[in-house]
Amino acid sequence: MNQSKNSQLNRARPELLAPAGNFATLQAALDSGCDAVYFGIRGFNMRERADNFSLRDLNSIVARCRQHGVRAYLALNTIIYENELNAVQKILRQASHSGVDAIIAWDLAVIKLARELDLAVHLSTQASVANSQALELYQSLGVKRFVLARECSLKQIKTIRSKTNAEIEVFIHGAMCVSESGRCFISQFLYGKSANRGECLQPCRRAYRVIDLENEQELNIENHFIFSPKDLGTIEFIDQLIAARIHAFKIEGRARSPEYVKTVVTCYRQAIDWYFQQQLTDERKQSLIHQLKTVYHREFSTGFFLGKPVNEWTQHDGSLATTRKQFLGIVTNYYKKARAADILLQADGLKIGDKLLFIGPTTGVQETKVTSIQNSQLIPITQAEKGALIGLKMPMLVRRNDRVYKLVSLSG
Repeated sequence: MNQSKNSQLNRARPELLAPAGNFATLQAALDSGCDAVYFGIRGFNMRERADNFSLRDLNSIVARCRQHGVRAYLALNTIIYENELNAVQKILRQASHSGVDAIIAWDLAVIKLARELDLAVHLSTQASVANSQALELYQSLGVKRFVLARECSLKQIKTIRSKTNAEIEVFIHGAMCVSESGRCFISQFLYGKSANRGECLQPCRRAYRVIDLENEQELNIENHFIFSPKDLGTIEFIDQLIAARIHAFKIEGRARSPEYVKTVVTCYRQAIDWYFQQQLTDERKQSLIHQLKTVYHREFSTGFFLGKPVNEWTQHDGSLATTRKQFLGIVTNYYKKARAADILLQADGLKIGDKLLFIGPTTGVQETKVTSIQNSQLIPITQAEKGALIGLKMPMLVRRNDRVYKLVSLSG
């Protein structure tokens, strides 16, 4: 084995950090091979519109993570007002008691209070750290890891990395904001819902017309989505990010669905593993990108890693996913010995050959193909209509009250 191959194999593996907005997405992330998860408590995190967790959920979250050998990071990354300090202290005390591995924050009060409890602190990208001097100052306050400003190029990250022994984390996939590190006020101005409080209504994602108010002439712009960037996707150059010795790769998406989290985490887990097995070929990268396109996305961009993303705006409203899930019904019973489930079809029918998703807070996300169906009299049938109670053979464990969806292809 030559020296360059030895160097590649000896390079430390980056931590793969997955989002969790509720227990179903948490389980999906754990099942998909992440090394760590990050999540928020209702009230003080940048994804207030996600389901989020309550304070009493902390013990359960950390316990699940421990069972999978996964680290748990609590995001307390909004600005904090004076009247909220007591509530923040309460959350931090519970986080310490529950064994949370780190707090993600950028408000100096949160950093101070977390360090007083000996909690590790990861500096949020909201702090916009983009140079080694700023990093050094925060490091003197006890910050362990730095989620660099998303405007940093790969070249700049390498330079910062060469000047510090601090842990560096970067986003590798998910939504990109048109503003500097997400510090946007459009939603606040229009609706009183601040992005910096996790309440953004994303008016930037809408189509706009540009009109000269003085003479009422409209400018002819080809793309009306002038504030809506494409999503970040780094599979094509993930090897360059690993080679830069970045400590942690972060996936955006605490407001995304469980199947989104499962697909994205699985793809990046595979890419990282293939890299260290020296099996990450261009063909395999394209295969992973094809999988990533099956779930929510607004096309993909390299972000700021390889240069300024000039004209990297989405051309469409909403997702370009090549599949969508269609609600069918719920699991009413599961028979462990028979490996079968009873399903009540509440919204639509199904037939042999359909692909199904089962989603639940303990189940996470499970996918299977219908190979046989039994009606309520245990008679084999080839299809069932809405309202029917049916039995399906299941290759995996599901649970009562899990929601059942049909996976429908949208690609032609």
